[in-house]
Amino acid sequence: MTKQDRASSGKFNHLLRHWRQQRRLSQLDLAGQADVSARHLSFLESGRSQPSREMVQLLGTALDLPLEERNVLHVAAGFVPPYGDREQPAENIPHVRQALDFMLRQQEPYPAIVIDGHWDIRLRNDATRRMFSVFRQSYDVEPAIADNAMHTVFHPKALRQFIVNWEEFAGGMIQILHREVAQGSRVSAQLLSEIMTYPGVAAFSKPAQAPEAASPIMTMQLQKGYLRLDFFSTFTTFAMPADAALQQLKIECFYPADDATAEIARKLAP
Repeated sequence: MTKQDRASSGKFNHLLRHWRQQRRLSQLDLAGQADVSARHLSFLESGRSQPSREMVQLLGTALDLPLEERNVLHVAAGFVPPYGDREQPAENIPHVRQALDFMLRQQEPYPAIVIDGHWDIRLRNDATRRMFSVFRQSYDVEPAIADNAMHTVFHPKALRQFIVNWEEFAGGMIQILHREVAQGSRVSAQLLSEIMTYPGVAAFSKPAQAPEAASPIMTMQLQKGYLRLDFFSTFTTFAMPADAALQQLKIECFYPADDATAEIARKLAP
């Protein structure tokens, strides 16, 4: 957790009430799920009682909070966060880095990237540099924008200008952010707020109410001059992580959506 997280965590009772209401649970409902008395839960929400570390853990689990928010709940109650409070990024943990490097190599000759909880691109394989550099060299944005997977899709002077099917692709991408916000990620909420300032994004301000009758595979169609690349991608995450930063890591692997893109990838490979 950062100093900003600690400063903004607030009092435990306020956070507990906030997340209970976010999950649309009554005090009785939450007490039943956490196997505690409704009276005790009421005292915790009013601030008349202070929770033990075990109680904070129990309530965080019952509320199904992301690990980052369980850390914030612990800090608000006066405890050390249990799910990682290290300065070292998750991708630099030795055994994690070994696994990530292996997956990136295995994806060759097709692109793959590692994305953190802020959607910043932390690692790339060589194919990513080979296939996307022709677009990246035309960006007119700061490095922080160019290295953020969400910002580069929505900023009009980044990758967005080369995405042929931008409205379709952007609509799918922003629904991922909406889901993360609904799950309780304050980082995703901030990122969504930033992206909403870009032109043409207001149409995606609300989560989709129902899935549309469309292809189950979302493609990204890129074109610059005579170069045309069509990809679909998958996201991979670590199973049952015990670290908040590790829980947020995603590995996005890009696959050719047509034979022409596959052929270009093979020709560019060393």
